Amino acid sequence: MGKKIIINNKYNSFKETISVDGDKSISIRALLLGSQAYGKTFIENILLSEDIVNSIKCLKKLGIKITFDKKNCHIFGRGLNGFEYKKNIVLNAGNSGTFARLILGLLVKSPYYIKLIGDKSLSKRDFERVILPLQKVGANFKSNSKKTLPLQIIGSNFINPINFIENRGSAQCKSTVMLAALNSPGETVIKAKKSRDHTENFFKYLGIPINVKKKKNNDEIKVKGQKTFNAFKYKVPSDPSSCAFFIVLTLLSKNCELKIKNVNVNHSRIGYIKILNKMGAKIKIKNVKKIYGEKQADIFVKSQPTLKKINCPPSLSSNLIDEFLIIFLVAAKAEGISYFKNLGELNKKESPRLKLGSKLLNQLGIKTKLTKDSLRIFGNPEISFKKNIIVKNYFKDHRIFMTSVIAAYTFGGKWKINDVDSYKSSFPSFLNIIKKLGYEFKVN
Repeated sequence: MGKKIIINNKYNSFKETISVDGDKSISIRALLLGSQAYGKTFIENILLSEDIVNSIKCLKKLGIKITFDKKNCHIFGRGLNGFEYKKNIVLNAGNSGTFARLILGLLVKSPYYIKLIGDKSLSKRDFERVILPLQKVGANFKSNSKKTLPLQIIGSNFINPINFIENRGSAQCKSTVMLAALNSPGETVIKAKKSRDHTENFFKYLGIPINVKKKKNNDEIKVKGQKTFNAFKYKVPSDPSSCAFFIVLTLLSKNCELKIKNVNVNHSRIGYIKILNKMGAKIKIKNVKKIYGEKQADIFVKSQPTLKKINCPPSLSSNLIDEFLIIFLVAAKAEGISYFKNLGELNKKESPRLKLGSKLLNQLGIKTKLTKDSLRIFGNPEISFKKNIIVKNYFKDHRIFMTSVIAAYTFGGKWKINDVDSYKSSFPSFLNIIKKLGYEFKVN
């Protein structure tokens, strides 16, 4: 049995300025693209989470030298397809679905089978969505019947540019094909449902030939392959998904004010702020600047005593897929019935988050109506209790853990929350910031 965190709720008020850890999505992309650049790449403020550590170990197995100076990362790239391929390489992605899917796009020229494995949670997630397009590119796979990990990939000397339709709104699928396109002659064309565009922004920053046409329902992305690019410098902004926990903590507490510095405010990552403001929050984004192709800004938020229901627009779903759990907490304290739909993808993350989010709210005494891809939440602004709450081990899902901690400090009661170490996969300073804001807890 892993460690538990024990919270005997004591309401707190604060007026603080914080910084959160570097953006996980961008940190992984910086590592992957640094491995394909010529020369010494310098990455400042890279996230030092378990997912990133596992990503670095995998790249080192592929012959990429990576060193650290405090939080600064140095990647000694060997150019496109510069990996050292050996027989019997096993890459362990741990819990990182982003790294596991994206690295496959860079292995399409491997002369030997490379085995990709992950932890129990990652081994339940769907990889067919990236296997199918990479097979069209020219790679071959050995996998189980469910198209999950473990799997093996072997590349080809004959890599094809492809036309690919991505209709899930998955940035990981889109990015995997874009990375494969780096090694393909000619032009790869992707028609992708709206999703995070960090890979597109990174390609533009590095001068990789890319053309993006933004349309109403999708983006058309064209990538010309076999274009070498040089080592680069990059500073990773703070992760907006990590910020969401402290934004909601501030909103649902009393007499609190918070400033979060240098946050990634890419339009595809701040859907949750739009939703919260529609629910009555007054979150402000100030001091916006564009650095390394990504918008950064400071975020300001104050406690909000009155919040209202939301009929969440499905068009925003892919822009807040990682933040829905914490949004559900806000809906639980809002006036009226909130409705969230088209969320089937939420059950395909580290855990079945839609189901578990509903279960957590039920534990708090909040009525919900759950379907396979939707959730109605019957808000109760007055809810507060003193009962005991136990949150069990749910696939070691970091967002379940962190959402539960925020619930403990805003709903009342005495809590025991399992899987304390799970947050380290994405947000290693989470509990340190909790302490900085004046909250108490015990770990045993």
